[in-house]
Amino acid sequence: MRAARRTKVDLRMDVVAHGLWGGALFYSQGRKKFLAGFVVGMAPDLLSFGAFHVTRPGWIVGRLAGEISGPPPFALLPAYVFYAYNVTHSLFVWALAFFLLWWFMKGPPWLMFVWALHILSDIPTHGRSYFPTPFLWPFLTPFVDGVSWATPEFLAGNYLCLVLVYGGLFFYQRRRSVLLKVKEGKNQV
Repeated sequence: MRAARRTKVDLRMDVVAHGLWGGALFYSQGRKKFLAGFVVGMAPDLLSFGAFHVTRPGWIVGRLAGEISGPPPFALLPAYVFYAYNVTHSLFVWALAFFLLWWFMKGPPWLMFVWALHILSDIPTHGRSYFPTPFLWPFLTPFVDGVSWATPEFLAGNYLCLVLVYGGLFFYQRRRSVLLKVKEGKNQV
């Protein structure tokens, strides 16, 4: 029963943590940018596995209820999941998209760094046996046998880091707004 609980946490934590780290990069730039960073942080996993979960609601409900443990078996996954995972978890594809957007937008698309952060954080946190991160796809990739997000120590450390980062961002932004109000008050005198 304990293993089922750990993998249940892994399912939600991996995606949500990516979103929270992505949102942190744009926290100080307002709610819209924060939400954009949050969504882009989760996008590689949602684009890979989202359609699978939507088309098989019984599987995800059973997983969340603790009736099914572990990730879906490879035999259950349609081919598009593997292809989408390769595309969305490749630094080569990311770089291509980044520079194409830069060219079209006439400036760097800073939000794309959240996607890169997702890929870079997946490299050491995914094992070789189940969806290792193909960060050099379509080229040969030396897969890393990493530490799972669901490892209790990693999970605690990751969330502790998130709490510290968001706490620091909150207090920095709050102090900054107080200093700006003080400065505005001096300018009016």
